[in-house]
Amino acid sequence: MGIKAKVGLGAVVGIVVIGAVSANAGNSDNDNESSNKGKDTSASAERESGKKADSRTSDKTKKADKKAEKKAAFDGDGDFQVGSDIKPGTYRTTGNDDGMCYWERAKDASGEMDSLIANDNVTGTSYVTIKAGDKLFKTSSCNDWEAVAAKPSGSPATQMKGDGGMFRIGADIAPGTYKSTGNEDDGCYWERDKDATHSMNSIAANNNVTGTAVVTISANDSYFKTTGCGDWKKTG
Repeated sequence: MGIKAKVGLGAVVGIVVIGAVSANAGNSDNDNESSNKGKDTSASAERESGKKADSRTSDKTKKADKKAEKKAAFDGDGDFQVGSDIKPGTYRTTGNDDGMCYWERAKDASGEMDSLIANDNVTGTSYVTIKAGDKLFKTSSCNDWEAVAAKPSGSPATQMKGDGGMFRIGADIAPGTYKSTGNEDDGCYWERDKDATHSMNSIAANNNVTGTAVVTISANDSYFKTTGCGDWKKTG
């Protein structure tokens, strides 16, 4: 009985040992799986961390772009020092329908006539190129100014308002021959421009019109200015 008990115990022990080995083997597999899962989790966490980092970088880039974009625009009222307050470049203001918008490019801040480089009273839209040599840009009662790209782009129209101000060739209007009718007095004025500096040298051609006006805008022109005219329509 004792022997049988011992044998039985041995058998049980054997089974237990085998079970223990099997259990250890299972635990080893589980440990490997857990280890692999741990690695997978770690890798996943790294990927998630990378995604979050990329997201943060993207957010920072977007904020920087927005900040740069905001800096490229400025208010329609005030004096702005070129180089510190605003950068040299071409700017546009739109929607000045009351004709009260005034701007001025200046050599210095003395306020004297000798400091004046160029100026204009605006109805509708105006473009102005501020040069690196300018010291001050003054603007009064204008809608906010925004920077525009160096090269024109867009879907240019084939008609424009006769009192719309300045139109950029290739962006706002297409080159071609335009006609304006119903100009009963000489209040209609148009101007073809080489650039937006508003110097005398930038004017390619201009005219004061009574009656019907016809003008051919060249693809080499940069801007067309119209004030007090009947609406223009492309005829060729």
